[in-house]
Amino acid sequence: MAKHRPSNKNISKQKVVLFNKPFNVLCQFTDAEQRPTLKNFIDITDIYAAGRLDRDSEGLLVLTNNGKLQHKLADPKHKTSKTYWVQVEGQINQEKLQQLEKGVELKDGMTLPAKATLIDEPELWPRNPPVRFRQHIPTSWISLTLTEGRNRQVRRMTAHVGHPTLRLIRYRVGNWTLDGIASGEYIEI
Repeated sequence: MAKHRPSNKNISKQKVVLFNKPFNVLCQFTDAEQRPTLKNFIDITDIYAAGRLDRDSEGLLVLTNNGKLQHKLADPKHKTSKTYWVQVEGQINQEKLQQLEKGVELKDGMTLPAKATLIDEPELWPRNPPVRFRQHIPTSWISLTLTEGRNRQVRRMTAHVGHPTLRLIRYRVGNWTLDGIASGEYIEI
């Protein structure tokens, strides 16, 4: 008796796309206001963002056609870690980094412990438009790793410790990073 083998017609290939989202681009494929969306950069159909990045944030966005993977990456209960490179206003010190690591009290509750370290300014693409600097106020770069994803959480956390975010780049989601992906480009893995 012959074994039944499923037809290739019914099996869709899993797609995973890593996209380096530029500043001012929406994390969706359509927009009634005709603002830049993923459609302006990605010509692959039937994939959806696994999580979001705000329009004014940049960096790694994972897109997939696999609903289980999408849910695992986006759902806070799975605690997929994400690392952000954050340019903040002022010279952040160890005390403020420790506050970020312990968790800070936001309007929607205490944040989970995070990993926060001071880093050298990373080699990055220019942002368009450029970040607004104040002539007599220095800036610092930190690496912030979170396992939750509240709305505008990184920005709210840095503001809470007195260092507003100027530029926010998601560098890593799980085991995937931005390495080798230019702004506005993507790779399919």
